[in-house]
Amino acid sequence: MHLTVLDSHNPEQDFPLVSQAFREPDGLLAVGGCLSQTRLLKAYRHGIFPWYNPGEPILWWSPDPRLVLFPDKLLISRSLGKTLRKSKFSVTFNQAFDEVIAACADPRKDAAGTWITSAIDAAYKQLHQAGFAHSVETWLDGELVGGLYGVALGQVFFGESMFHTKTDASKVAFATLVQQLNAWGYRLIDCQVHSQHLSNFGAEEINRHHFIKLLDQYCDIPALPASWQ
Repeated sequence: MHLTVLDSHNPEQDFPLVSQAFREPDGLLAVGGCLSQTRLLKAYRHGIFPWYNPGEPILWWSPDPRLVLFPDKLLISRSLGKTLRKSKFSVTFNQAFDEVIAACADPRKDAAGTWITSAIDAAYKQLHQAGFAHSVETWLDGELVGGLYGVALGQVFFGESMFHTKTDASKVAFATLVQQLNAWGYRLIDCQVHSQHLSNFGAEEINRHHFIKLLDQYCDIPALPASWQ
């Protein structure tokens, strides 16, 4: 199969159809292009996201199947429910976006590096300033100890990355976000690829064709007015 090379000077250029994505590696669709707001929003709207390692060209993916969570199907374990009821952590929205993405970029204990390059960092900060990218922060005694960030389009939230430095901090951020998204009328959360961690919250795999149909249904319909502040 031929891998489409995107023009870095033409963010309006269309992506190839996601049905043309490679099966191995699963979902690889295109290479190159740029990380402009126009390019990124076009990607998300069509079920595509960037992921690449430092030193590589930008790689664009649309895996099949896709892991999603329907907000009204959120599952909260008994232990997490107990933690939430104790109100040990406080949770905010969009209060520390730069700090959250920086913490997500810190290499994990089991990884040698990070996929959140300086270019990714700058691109998503621009999306945040434009009102498309949002963060959730978990605090303990005034210290940022967990959180996540992602992109919102219409009634869909596209999750990108999360972190924690205290047990359950990212779980509290995610559960609080899902509950709030449900209240705001969001219909779908994109979790990208399978993870047992998110499956424990009720995330499920659907085929890519179904996922794209849901994007067509929900991305262009505004959610209820959301107070991300």
